[in-house]
Amino acid sequence: MKWITRERVKVDRVACPWLIRKFVDPNAEFLFVPKELVLEVAEREGAIPFDVPGVELGHHEGKCSFEAIVSKYRIKDPAIHLLAKIVHGADVAQDLYGLLEAPGLKAIAEGFQYLGLNDDHEILERELIVYDALYAYCQQKVKGEKE
Repeated sequence: MKWITRERVKVDRVACPWLIRKFVDPNAEFLFVPKELVLEVAEREGAIPFDVPGVELGHHEGKCSFEAIVSKYRIKDPAIHLLAKIVHGADVAQDLYGLLEAPGLKAIAEGFQYLGLNDDHEILERELIVYDALYAYCQQKVKGEKE
């Protein structure tokens, strides 16, 4: 399936593709286009839009797009729910959760902007390992809370 969002990926627009590939659509293909073209290209390509205003998988009721995907696809993994709170804090100005990891994720995401990489696919591929590591951290954290 094709998925589409705005170009110039950062936080939510990297976290969402990671989540989609890991938990929703392992063969997902991602398209990154200028904001004003997302809905037009989505219709033409039959792609699912995310992290753009006015779409189902966007920001709603103070929550970020990552949280919308977790909710829509009923992802029950407690580590993903913790990761969603971290992504939220790194992405949304009005942080609902106040987790200490969120500013670190935001700094990492902004750091990728300073590496001089101009291709969204390259940024995505390089940054996915950050979410693999953060997910592993969240798995250990929730496991420790249960013990």
